[in-house]
Amino acid sequence: MLFKIVKATTLAALFTTAAIAADFNAQAEIDKENITKYFEAKFSDPEKNRSTFFPYSTTEELKNNFIKGIKGDEFSKGGYAFSKNGRLSYDEIKEFPPTEEFVEKGEELFNEPFANGKSFKNCFPDTTIAGSYPFFDQESKKLVSLTQAVNECLVSNSEKKWNEKKGKMAHLQAFLAQETADAEKRVDIKIESKEAAEAYERGKEYYFTQRGYLNLSCATCHIQGAGQRVRNESLSQGLGQTTHFPVYRLKWAAGNAANDGLGTLERRMSGCIKDQGQVPPKNTSETMKELLYFMSYLSNGLPVDGPDIRK
Repeated sequence: MLFKIVKATTLAALFTTAAIAADFNAQAEIDKENITKYFEAKFSDPEKNRSTFFPYSTTEELKNNFIKGIKGDEFSKGGYAFSKNGRLSYDEIKEFPPTEEFVEKGEELFNEPFANGKSFKNCFPDTTIAGSYPFFDQESKKLVSLTQAVNECLVSNSEKKWNEKKGKMAHLQAFLAQETADAEKRVDIKIESKEAAEAYERGKEYYFTQRGYLNLSCATCHIQGAGQRVRNESLSQGLGQTTHFPVYRLKWAAGNAANDGLGTLERRMSGCIKDQGQVPPKNTSETMKELLYFMSYLSNGLPVDGPDIRK
């Protein structure tokens, strides 16, 4: 089904060439503007837009389970932005979010002194930074993810690295995300050099390249296929996908004695890429960071609302 959606939907017009070479983020701004317009049009009236965007959805689904006219900040809710049934469950769980205990654990980890007497406070004096990663470090000419920065802080203080996908890493990031959300900060990814723009373009290329034995790309599901059902789940849109991490997933918590279903963005991306029939890049590899850089830039200006919950 998704292969037909890909063939039926032409996205070439979304990603044109920027005219102003001196503005290093010019192409990225064009991409962000066009993809926002694409999703606003797609979800303006799914029932009316059936032939263009939802040829395989049922009339009942389009009429009864889609929220019409979503715009702006609503996209930060992922698939819950457009699904009436999903939003109902989401709002109920958010009344007593399962992430609160992990935010508290993260705060304890943040304030806990290392063996040398220092703490994460020395590395992250500003805790409202969750929307600023990955960032391009001009000195090293490389991207730095939040997961990488946390482990570099540990190593620089003679501590052992943490698991990059869950556990303490996810707990600390939950605290930083909550601090950022409480401060009402928004995603703020910058492209301020030629090298940064090139990293963004490599991330974009990865996102749109079909590969693996299923011949899928990130865009297959999350742009062309956004809103379509795969089994019982509706595929979320690519706009706003990085705003809410780390996330507590019911799938991850199932069968977990500690009920710790919290995971980092890298954990989710690795799982998603495996579902595409591909071998995922390593968590802090340049390829993974470039992919997250592209995805995060598309969400620029949206509110940081992590840690959040997903199925």
